[in-house]
Amino acid sequence: DEHRIAVIGLNGSGKSTLLRLLNGLLLPTRGTVQVDGMSTAKDAKLIRRQVGFVFQNPENQIVMPLVEEDLAFGAKNLGLRGAELTARVEAVLDRLGIGELRERESHALSGGEKQMVALASVLVMEPSTIVFDEPTTMLDRRNRRRLQTTIDGLDQRVIMVTHDLDMIEDYERVLVVHEGRIAFDSAPGPAVEFYCRVSDQ
Repeated sequence: DEHRIAVIGLNGSGKSTLLRLLNGLLLPTRGTVQVDGMSTAKDAKLIRRQVGFVFQNPENQIVMPLVEEDLAFGAKNLGLRGAELTARVEAVLDRLGIGELRERESHALSGGEKQMVALASVLVMEPSTIVFDEPTTMLDRRNRRRLQTTIDGLDQRVIMVTHDLDMIEDYERVLVVHEGRIAFDSAPGPAVEFYCRVSDQ
């Protein structure tokens, strides 16, 4: 039930796999993954509406040539059309302070702009949870701060995979994934200490 949850661990430990299981991008080979009582194996479409996913590389999820078209693409999948669709897109652009990107070509954006558009394309779907897979990896310091401020201000629950330990110091819960399992589950301080011990071995 925590509002801010982080997942940390060494490269190859299983962090991204865990995240992709949360909204049905991957299905479990054994056991089940449930979100609000629904199984990802049976209710993946409904779960993807509740659990948005922001990839490490925003180019993996920006599919349309213009920014406003990319945001509208997701909203259309919800059945929105006309004025309602336009209003939803404009509200998200304004909320993120990127209204000036509305008519820009997606491929011509900077890395920071692309990451904000990727987040906007998720927000337009109005999920209750947003999962971030190392969203600051390709960003410079200024864009990293901008994205962190934006994430901190989101109403949605956030589940964040990151190597940026400063970014999660105020989170409520941190999972340390090690060798394919959750090896530690605690508040940020003890979890980061455990992770650092594992990293130094």
